[in-house]
Amino acid sequence: MKPYVVCLMASSLDGRTHPSRWRPKGTGGDWFETIHDELGGDAWVIGRVTGSEFAKGKPYPETSHEKLPRDNWIARRDAKTYGVVLDAHGKIGWGRSDIGGDPVVVVLTESVPDSHLAGLRSEGVSYIFAGKSEIDLALTLDILNRELGVKRLLVEGGGVANGAFLRAGLIDEFNLILSPAIDGARGAPFTFDSTEADSDQRAPLAAMTLESTRDLGGGVLLLRYLIQNDVTT
Repeated sequence: MKPYVVCLMASSLDGRTHPSRWRPKGTGGDWFETIHDELGGDAWVIGRVTGSEFAKGKPYPETSHEKLPRDNWIARRDAKTYGVVLDAHGKIGWGRSDIGGDPVVVVLTESVPDSHLAGLRSEGVSYIFAGKSEIDLALTLDILNRELGVKRLLVEGGGVANGAFLRAGLIDEFNLILSPAIDGARGAPFTFDSTEADSDQRAPLAAMTLESTRDLGGGVLLLRYLIQNDVTT
């Protein structure tokens, strides 16, 4: 069963997501965590680059004498909320097993070496497999639902991860915290982005309906859109 998927992001008027670059400075306030809590997901998901910002450890050893099966390994099943990180090739050494109290669940491919799996297990970091060499996002959602009972998932970046979910036709709702600021220069990530390989792929969006607009004060708006995907595209 596919969870209901909500993408939540905060951006400037030109769609950029690094507030330190926005002008005027200090625009927008700190609304993200508040809205995140209000949306009430069973789990939230981020990409490898964003996930690396939370990691405290070093990469795990490249070799291991231990042979481990390519089976899902769940350290905790009793959490209220899980932090899911897409790390297809096992690049992140965690040095922690949770983010803000939410147990980390890493989404891997079967190409990850045994030594990385041993490292994750040694730190109590759960992991699931969702593909041979590339992550299948639809399969990821199915596994999260079956293994952990996730019925509502918050997709929270970065732009490449958001874009991958969007192009896969998996996002049901988009909540945008829009600040009265502009980045205006090259080099900052966008709300939705892609790798070079996916640059010509378009999202199967059939319709977007503005469900609500909420004034958060100081010129900041929360825009809530319902998304209809064209499953035949």
